[in-house]
Amino acid sequence: MGPSGILLVDKAGGMTSHDVVARARRALKTKKIGHAGTLDPMATGLLILGVGPATRLLTFIVGLDKTYEATIRLGVSTDSDDADGEVTRTTDAAHVADAQIEAGIARLRGPLSQVPSTVSAIKVGGRRAYDLARQGEEVQLKARDVVISRFEVLGIRRTDHAGETAIDVDVVVDCSSGTYIRALARDLGADLGAGGHLTALRRTHVGPFAVADAQPVPDRDRLEDSDLGDHLRPPAEVAASVLGGVQVTAEQARDLRHGKRIALPDAPARAAAIAPDGSLIGVVERRGPAVKSVMNMPEPESPEQPA
Repeated sequence: MGPSGILLVDKAGGMTSHDVVARARRALKTKKIGHAGTLDPMATGLLILGVGPATRLLTFIVGLDKTYEATIRLGVSTDSDDADGEVTRTTDAAHVADAQIEAGIARLRGPLSQVPSTVSAIKVGGRRAYDLARQGEEVQLKARDVVISRFEVLGIRRTDHAGETAIDVDVVVDCSSGTYIRALARDLGADLGAGGHLTALRRTHVGPFAVADAQPVPDRDRLEDSDLGDHLRPPAEVAASVLGGVQVTAEQARDLRHGKRIALPDAPARAAAIAPDGSLIGVVERRGPAVKSVMNMPEPESPEQPA
């Protein structure tokens, strides 16, 4: 069996999430790698990869809350709502006071119905929204419900551009999965009458995972010497940190792997089932007074017996 585990990567700017996966495949010498949520090329920070059988855990990671540090520029709008797009409008933002910025940000906290940025990977009629937008087609995306649990100002800087004032606002955002930070920048700028877009974005946390614990993406010409494989997190450790873990006996582990329900009176609604040897059996969910596996990991290979 090839490598299996979860890998925390610190994506550099200018790379796509696909680029990161491609390099990891070469470094780890395996094709079965996926990720739990993309980052735009402009963005940096935490990208979570699933390797080998552990890709099955990505389903339980992708929906976790996320934390971002970002810079919003007020006074300039772009067609993509970030610095990679074309400027569509400039406005002198000198009239926007710090107190107005704070108030505008406060209005964007809590549950929101957010319209994603037009230049996004969301599919419309089977095609990516950014492909339609780049071909000049009109794109209308449906609003989605998101939750912004923290949106705070870290700093405000004013700069002069050709006689007009632009304002850079450094912020930190805690939000639900599916939130577009670019759309927050756009909506803040629209609310303040100045327009706005994102000039920097860094993802620092996904659920319990932090970018401080992530590995840099290896250089393309050093993939053969990469030590990424030394940083794979065991599936059991990751699943327990996300879902909570329950210990089961060897007999219960066998029953779960065979699709049987077992009695676990103290188990939560969903949890990671851990075998006596510390390996991950799978993810179990409560079914009345018992639990049943809803995702099984491959059984560990038995050591070869001497002839």
